[in-house]
Amino acid sequence: MKTINIGLIGTGFMGKGHSVAFKKVPLIFNPPPAIPNLAIVADISEELARQAAENFGFEEWVVGWQDLVATESIDVVDITTPNHLHKEIALAAAKAGKHIYCEKPLAVTAADAKEMVEAAAKAGVKTMVGFNYLKNPATLLAKQMIDSGELGEIYHFRGSFHEDVLADPNQPFSWRFDRNMAGSGALGDLGAHVIEIARALVGEFGRVSALTKTFIMERPVASGSYGYDSQAVADGPKRAVENEDVVHFLVEFENGATGVIESSRIAAGRKVFLAYELNGSEGSLYFVHERLNELKVYFSTDPAGRHGFRTIYAGPEHPYYKSFWPVAGMGLGFEDAKVIEVYELLLGLAEDRPIYPDFYAGWKVCQIIDAVLRSAAERQWVDVSEV
Repeated sequence: MKTINIGLIGTGFMGKGHSVAFKKVPLIFNPPPAIPNLAIVADISEELARQAAENFGFEEWVVGWQDLVATESIDVVDITTPNHLHKEIALAAAKAGKHIYCEKPLAVTAADAKEMVEAAAKAGVKTMVGFNYLKNPATLLAKQMIDSGELGEIYHFRGSFHEDVLADPNQPFSWRFDRNMAGSGALGDLGAHVIEIARALVGEFGRVSALTKTFIMERPVASGSYGYDSQAVADGPKRAVENEDVVHFLVEFENGATGVIESSRIAAGRKVFLAYELNGSEGSLYFVHERLNELKVYFSTDPAGRHGFRTIYAGPEHPYYKSFWPVAGMGLGFEDAKVIEVYELLLGLAEDRPIYPDFYAGWKVCQIIDAVLRSAAERQWVDVSEV
């Protein structure tokens, strides 16, 4: 069985998530398509890199990403850094002939993302972008139902992703509030997931009309490293927030369906409220991540007196679930979707199969993000294809 050497760049909570997923694939999928070997981990300081190597189980650690990318034995460069570093690292990795696994959003701008797509294609390397919510068995079932025509023609899509993780105005300034480092705010951090779910379930976006707003205009400077658990400098200075706290936008899909998407990083009481509903000519379905093992479905063809939403529990009949548990109701968690994502990455590499979502999908999401931001700035409809 082929061994694939992983080089991870970035050791925050997503770096931890990727590491755990790589280690779990051989335990969940028997046999795995390949054996992932946690070879090298990199971060900006010796302390962070050494600690990650010990905690995550990597064989080696390095300071900075350049030496990792240049290491001949590395097969996959895994990027979980702040957004503004994705492009530089990915271009170097492609030039070195490495396959690339990158967290979303793919880049700060659509232009940068397109450059990454072209570089990977030129180098002939495979790519994947971390839209892990797509890999939930309930969402994979939803796609099967839509693709098979069970809901008929799709009319409407409504999607949201709300969190309150940054609702506290005393949460310190981090790279997520810096436009040069993060790009957009709630849109790229949270809304990007809903955008790709909409693309997967409904189709390509035609045009958008958007509203964005920043409610918490400044935040205290952090006393240490950036992160959700960072602390503010007591009575210290504040920095102006440079991107949006909330976004709302209308969508007209290329196939004629309509949609509305919204996202907030300051929605009090919401934790990981990723939800979507689709309405078609023959029925509807509804999903919310806070009950991630359930899919609500409604069929217009049910007999009179029997209409209403029913609950389908994710189970061994649905994509990938059986590899985890033999019966419905036992339930999968957030990290399990990442395990499925990594499994598909390894499968694509080992058997030379197409991988989804790849850099092309990541670029399309960035293109939509840029169109939404332009629409909000210009207060008018924007055709995505013109971005």
